[in-house]
Amino acid sequence: MKWYKTIDFYISKKYLGTFFYSISLILSIAIIFDISENLDDFISKEIPTKDIITQYYFNFIPYFGNLFAPLFTFIAVIYFTSKMAYNTEIIAILSSGVSYSRLMRPYLVSATIITILSFTLGNFVIPPANTKMINFKDTFMKSRVVGGQKDIHRQIEPGVYIYMQSFNTNNIGYRFTLERFEGSKLVEKLTAQNIRWDDESRTWIINSYWKRIMHDDYEEIEKGYRLDTALNMTPKDFIVLKNEMETYKTQDLIREIDQMKMRGVNTIEWEIEKHKRIANPFSTFILTVIGMSLASRKIKGGLGLHLGLGLLLAFSYILFMQISTVFAISGNTPPMVAVWIPNLMYSVIAFFLYRWAAR
Repeated sequence: MKWYKTIDFYISKKYLGTFFYSISLILSIAIIFDISENLDDFISKEIPTKDIITQYYFNFIPYFGNLFAPLFTFIAVIYFTSKMAYNTEIIAILSSGVSYSRLMRPYLVSATIITILSFTLGNFVIPPANTKMINFKDTFMKSRVVGGQKDIHRQIEPGVYIYMQSFNTNNIGYRFTLERFEGSKLVEKLTAQNIRWDDESRTWIINSYWKRIMHDDYEEIEKGYRLDTALNMTPKDFIVLKNEMETYKTQDLIREIDQMKMRGVNTIEWEIEKHKRIANPFSTFILTVIGMSLASRKIKGGLGLHLGLGLLLAFSYILFMQISTVFAISGNTPPMVAVWIPNLMYSVIAFFLYRWAAR
């Protein structure tokens, strides 16, 4: 019916309008706080205003907008639905013959729009934006380099394994070992005091080395002070960069995870990031159903109680997600399970709240 479409448009306009308005407000506040925090750097390093706006804040906005999206989806639904309920608009719509499930349709359509937007931002737009923002920080503010690694065991290509006691930010690795296998048979082993990356030649320089080459019935021993060689690795493989996984588009992230697994690198944080890019947009549907179910019924306490209950549920969801992520990082829970458990549990809550509200 035509008046159904009018109701759908009315609810969708309120939902999306409230959501984008609230997101705009919180982003404005976030930008103001960020400017006040970084103003000394902006002034002392004489960073051009154009670069601050185009290279930093244009990329800051989508990142934090997508980060806050689930929470403000929930707040938006609670806020405008509660106002509709206390203005008896919900009762009037239901009394006109519209079922509760039909009333939910414009909410879910609006949630779909936000989900598609969040998914697109998280998987395709934000990673290159993060790269630009991080490069800006590296150039003008603070480096994202956390440090080198210790006790490095890697497979750099099939049958070739390396070990370094430590690798520092000067691109030097100490107590280096390289082993080549053919099947299960060790055919070559090289040990060296250190290995250094040469930026000009783009090769590794091995210093004070000792190499054994195993044949069927004899061994060759080779010693030397310097050996220039090409290896299937680069310094960035051993430098810890803060939130590096956030700079990869999803298809590149998956390829990098496969490469890291081949090299024997811990990929838990990278896999968490991969699953979050699907789980977080999906949470929009769950929080929409919970918010609508809570706010569509008149309860004693009004809008304040609705918002209070809603915020309690929203923050408990965020807290539970952080706790489950910690379990994944500690190795006790598979990354996919850890990321999706909050969504599954709150889907159950959403189901029961929906049944309660639809009675």
